[in-house]
Amino acid sequence: MLTDKVAIITGGSKGIGYGIAASFLAEGMRVAITSRSQEAADKAVANLNGDPEKIIGIQSDVRSFEDEQRVVQTVLDKWGKVDVMVANAGVGHFAPIQKMSHQQWNDVIDINLTGVFNSTKASLDALTQSKGYLITIASLAGTNFFAQGAAYNASKFGLVGFTQAVMLDVRNDGVKVTTIMPGSVASHFNKHQPSEADAWKIQPEDIGKLCVDLLTMPARSLPSKIEVRPAIPPKK
Repeated sequence: MLTDKVAIITGGSKGIGYGIAASFLAEGMRVAITSRSQEAADKAVANLNGDPEKIIGIQSDVRSFEDEQRVVQTVLDKWGKVDVMVANAGVGHFAPIQKMSHQQWNDVIDINLTGVFNSTKASLDALTQSKGYLITIASLAGTNFFAQGAAYNASKFGLVGFTQAVMLDVRNDGVKVTTIMPGSVASHFNKHQPSEADAWKIQPEDIGKLCVDLLTMPARSLPSKIEVRPAIPPKK
């Protein structure tokens, strides 16, 4: 069903994006992953599959609309269409507001929120043409606020609202839109190094499986906002 569908995954060189890419490839899809580092993108491509007819890595900074346009055009030139955009790239800076710098605030908002706007705008014409799917990766921090999370909460609350509004804007054009809101994930987010101690957490491939499930849902159904939590978190 998904064989030869074409997906772009921003921030796909590690963590959740990498897990989604692996799941898509297992379904026979063609995948373009992006990273701010071409070296990181190339390394992920080699580890995932390496077949240039199935996966490519493209350097892009989601803060640049021009970069995102270039990514989409590169994929169109290679495979002729874009069926799925997964806006996954994100960062986190955590500090009390008294100590948060303007640079930290700007980094989080520009990547987590404006970056998704850029990815969405750049891919929307192609998604409309293919009657495709936009998936944004938000967070439970988009509904649950916490101390030292002013920038991150603002970005993810904003992302949830942005995605749901876009869903209403484009669904009559045949484009589906979903935001996924994971809780604790065993990823490299915020310079974390996954280990056996993370076994209780959501794994990146779990989010990949969820994305596959979304793409294979009956056409009449749209799970537009999905919260995902670890099934059994450690007792406090």
